[in-house]
Amino acid sequence: MVGSAGAGCFFLGRCIAVLAGSRQRAIPRSHRVGRRHTMALAFVRENGLLGAELATIDPVWGHIRSEAEAAVGREPDLTPLIRSTVLDHDSLELAIAHRVAARLANELVGRDAIVRAFRKALDSDPTIAEAFRADLAAVVDRDPATVRFLEPLLYYKGFHAIQTHRLAHWLWDKGRKDFAMHLQSRASEVFQTDINPAARIGKGIFLDHATGLVVGQTAVVEDNVSILQGVTLGGTGKERGDRHPKIRQGVLLGAGAKVLGNIEVGQCARIAAGSVVLHPVPRNVTVAGVPAKVVGPAGCAEPSRSMDQILADWATDFTI
Repeated sequence: MVGSAGAGCFFLGRCIAVLAGSRQRAIPRSHRVGRRHTMALAFVRENGLLGAELATIDPVWGHIRSEAEAAVGREPDLTPLIRSTVLDHDSLELAIAHRVAARLANELVGRDAIVRAFRKALDSDPTIAEAFRADLAAVVDRDPATVRFLEPLLYYKGFHAIQTHRLAHWLWDKGRKDFAMHLQSRASEVFQTDINPAARIGKGIFLDHATGLVVGQTAVVEDNVSILQGVTLGGTGKERGDRHPKIRQGVLLGAGAKVLGNIEVGQCARIAAGSVVLHPVPRNVTVAGVPAKVVGPAGCAEPSRSMDQILADWATDFTI
């Protein structure tokens, strides 16, 4: 991750460090996540580690449970949702899995089948759990409307869509392409996002609103990227092979931006809203227009964290 000085950078670093699973008192790996793992909640209860002591095992998970309990107190009618999503589970990872599965399930492929797949993925690949936590930290850090960790977990379709893709991509890599494509199809129906299961996406991803996002099969999105609604990472026609964009770390893709073809958007670049990008974009610049052209520097060290979509004074004379 490309860092910058200041309290915001400290906050994100702390969030990611905590969400990535740092522990003051570690639960044995066999008690964490995955089908073959023992329920960590049972471990907590058996060892008397309730309340404040839970926070020493997984501080953010303990904090989210406290937020969930407070929400139940304020909104008793939401108790079934909050309990089945948060309070009945032993880890943040499984809470996310159950919430996403509940949203994706239908009468033909139920929640249990999707949760089983999540468990296998989490058990097989620990980087998926790390990405869950980094994505959650990204939402809290970059979205001023978010005041609790509980909110993305329960309500945000962008957060749910990217976790759906993480499972679909794992299934795709395991040769389970039909299940992966089913999840892609369901995500398109439920979240209005269409991310090909083969696309490679890093961690610390923030999908703001997410509606209308399209990501093609050979696209690559590196770590700590922010993407707003209506973005397309697409091809230019019917060509085969490697044909989709490569989005490097720290990039901000503004609302409605279209990036087409096997081109690179350089690290910490900023793509203005509504732009159509047809050529490679250097690092640390802002591009705007149809077709997009460089209109100046990115304006900050980390556009994906600043989320600033307003062109500065030096760009106001640029004709789009």
